[in-house]
Amino acid sequence: MSKTPSPADIERERRLAEALRANLRKRKAQTREARTHDEKACDATKD
Repeated sequence: MSKTPSPADIERERRLAEALRANLRKRKAQTREARTHDEKACDATKD
């Protein structure tokens, strides 16, 4: 019953996978940025 995916389906899956990877990279960068700001805020309040 498994049919081979059409070229359009393959392209759609490839684009989706790339979009998910880009989204993950963006979220990781935002998390790192937020963590850096939090640490700087804590350092400033320690004095």
